[in-house]
Amino acid sequence: MAYNYDKLYGETENALGEPTPIFVEFFDRFDHPNARILDVGCGQGRDAVFMARKGHHVTGVDLSPNGIRALNDAATKDGLPIQGIVADIVSYVPSGTFDVILIDRTLHMLSAPDRRAVLTRLLGHIRPNGWLLIADETSNIPDFTSTLRTQNSPWTVEHLKGGYLFARQA
Repeated sequence: MAYNYDKLYGETENALGEPTPIFVEFFDRFDHPNARILDVGCGQGRDAVFMARKGHHVTGVDLSPNGIRALNDAATKDGLPIQGIVADIVSYVPSGTFDVILIDRTLHMLSAPDRRAVLTRLLGHIRPNGWLLIADETSNIPDFTSTLRTQNSPWTVEHLKGGYLFARQA
């Protein structure tokens, strides 16, 4: 981890602020109650908590023990269906499949080969008609769309603008 997010999360409550607005907009329109969602690089849960408050079951994964501790504390306090897991996404293998995998500003922290490997592994855990939501460096988005094209299942890009890629598995 180049930046010490664990230290930041241990010292600062809600360190990264409010949920990402474009994800909030997506979930305001998302018509799939009780979806199973994987939040990769969830930190303290700024996105995971709001998704769980909408009734979804969220698994949050992050390298930071302090981030996952804060996420799990928020889930317990508010009775939210969230499971926080401390893991390195380079080697993490999700359990089961998900309706949505959300990756908010996390992949750019990895080398290009690791970004592709992680994304490829995660794509195999998205259910048919499921969604991939990515926010990342704009320069990485073409590589992500390329990775989608190499998959056995067809993907439809529904939103591609700036550093955002939203795709649905057909």
